[in-house]
Amino acid sequence: MFLKKTQSLTIKDVMSRPIFKRAHIAAGLQGGHRQVRWVHVLEITNITPYLSRGDLILSTGLWLKIEQERKQYLMQLIQSEAAGLCVEFGTSIESIPQDVLELADEHQFPIIVFDRPVRFVEITQDIHSYIINRQHQLLKDLETYSRKVQQLTLQSTDISSILRLLSEYASQPVVYVSSLEHNRFYPSVSPERAAAIADVYAREVEHRPLGGQESNILAELSEDHYVLFQPVVIFGQVFSAVGIVTSEQPAEALSLLLDYTAKAVATLLLRTEFLEEKMLRNQNSILQDLLNNRIHSEEQAQTSMGLRLLVKGQYLFLGGVLEIEHRAKNIEQERKEANHQDMMVLLRSLLKKNNVPHLVMMKMNQIHVLCAKESLTKDTAVNLMMTLRSITEDISEFAVQLEGVIIHAGFGKVRQKMTESQVSFAEAYQVIEVSRSVDSMKDVLFYDKLGVYQLLKATPYTFLQSFVDDHLGVLVRYDEKHDLHLLDTLKAYMDYFGSKLETAKALYIHRQTLYNRLDKLEELLGEDWLAPHRRTSIEMALLAHDMLQHSQ
Repeated sequence: MFLKKTQSLTIKDVMSRPIFKRAHIAAGLQGGHRQVRWVHVLEITNITPYLSRGDLILSTGLWLKIEQERKQYLMQLIQSEAAGLCVEFGTSIESIPQDVLELADEHQFPIIVFDRPVRFVEITQDIHSYIINRQHQLLKDLETYSRKVQQLTLQSTDISSILRLLSEYASQPVVYVSSLEHNRFYPSVSPERAAAIADVYAREVEHRPLGGQESNILAELSEDHYVLFQPVVIFGQVFSAVGIVTSEQPAEALSLLLDYTAKAVATLLLRTEFLEEKMLRNQNSILQDLLNNRIHSEEQAQTSMGLRLLVKGQYLFLGGVLEIEHRAKNIEQERKEANHQDMMVLLRSLLKKNNVPHLVMMKMNQIHVLCAKESLTKDTAVNLMMTLRSITEDISEFAVQLEGVIIHAGFGKVRQKMTESQVSFAEAYQVIEVSRSVDSMKDVLFYDKLGVYQLLKATPYTFLQSFVDDHLGVLVRYDEKHDLHLLDTLKAYMDYFGSKLETAKALYIHRQTLYNRLDKLEELLGEDWLAPHRRTSIEMALLAHDMLQHSQ
């Protein structure tokens, strides 16, 4: 019943109306499938500005008398994708020229002829009333569907009941393809068909940028079948999609059905994730025990995470921290906690989507996450790090939508034992500290990529201060007194490997000014300041100075 109402009015349907009993299709008979969206009268020759796709045009045919313009008139209708043309005989003309009929046949454009005059107002009233009444009934049915869907979402978290309702209304096969759970098909399909639909989803929907839009996607399944997908979007991410398999161009009403359904599914998924969040509160205690080194048995640790025991091979573990910074002022604590919870749900959903076993824990404004992956190839560790980088970027993009929220993230080294997780978390803190204090390291996420900063962060603070003072103190004090920017000059000179030209350009100073500063550097640091052992010490001191300055 609903499917019939969703089908658009066509030329074929129009010809079955009582008022068209006295009419026949003179040309373009194969265009009977064309959709009729509206009806109006046009007698002028320049009609393009007044045409819309799907218009059925009524005319007395006066323009057919002008041989130079009649084909041009018809081409305007064809190019504007009008539905068809109705012409009455007896008022202006008695026949349609053969060249016009041939052009209409060529483009499968229907020309409907009334053999004697007809009242155009009766045609417009009849067709318009039919279109409006059917649209009104369609909206009522959609409202009923929406209420039923809302009722189902309140009764349970079962997505299947909603999909069955959609299948009943659409009267066409319904699919649900998900990155979080198993796919569903109503009615059931063959494994080959299921795989083909899943491939289309992965290719056309799952990784398509939304760009702020959640519109449906029509994807080709085979030569004569399509799937109209509506992405299920949560926190700006596509986690699944609801689809209808169709053999023809879907009507707008089916898109509305899918939109209602996808929003309901998103609500259920969110509710399920929040319920799981409550059920998994014991993850806090597990992670807390790992942080405090209270779990010493590797088998006990892996079992507590829900990992199956491996007969062959091993797991790799990677611990990390996502620190949430609120920069906006006067944000209520409730709003902050809601943001934290949303990001926890998003993180868990993305990890689940990427098949990464995990434990997560919220501690103040920090999310601790421990990931596991069965080591199947030599690239397992690299692939896990790439996955975590992508997930972190997605969460950062979501944070941008919130008011003044910034994400700082860091991950420790990949380890083969879960009981060594506390070391990974300590390394993750160091990554965040370095990325926040050193501009050149702000995009670094992994401890392995810190380079020499691993050594600097492991050095006691007081010793590092003393080291910097021993090698750069004289320059710092001279700059404070004379404001000669010797420290900046030294850093640029080292960064550009002793190139005076590039150093002068980077500092926006004349080359002679640079020469004067280099002479002063030699005077203060000594003639051997570029000797290998001195140069290495000075470069280390510059890195340490930069890090200490930003961390104060």
